[in-house]
Amino acid sequence: MPTSIRLSPELSSRLDRLAAKTARTKAFYLRQIIETGLTEMENYYLAADTLKRVRKGQEKVHSAARVRKDLGLDD
Repeated sequence: MPTSIRLSPELSSRLDRLAAKTARTKAFYLRQIIETGLTEMENYYLAADTLKRVRKGQEKVHSAARVRKDLGLDD
């Protein structure tokens, strides 16, 4: 899926230099950055959303002691 973004001149220059020095395409690095960044953003925002639900009492929680007991880890 083709997508276009605007980069600041500084970021564009950095990307150009990296691509030239490593003989890889700018698209390669942009894909890598997006894949890594997207994973990090998913982890952060989904965790933040869960925390919000926990604080509102909308998410079930378990104490560490209860989990250890249920799993038989305290035996």
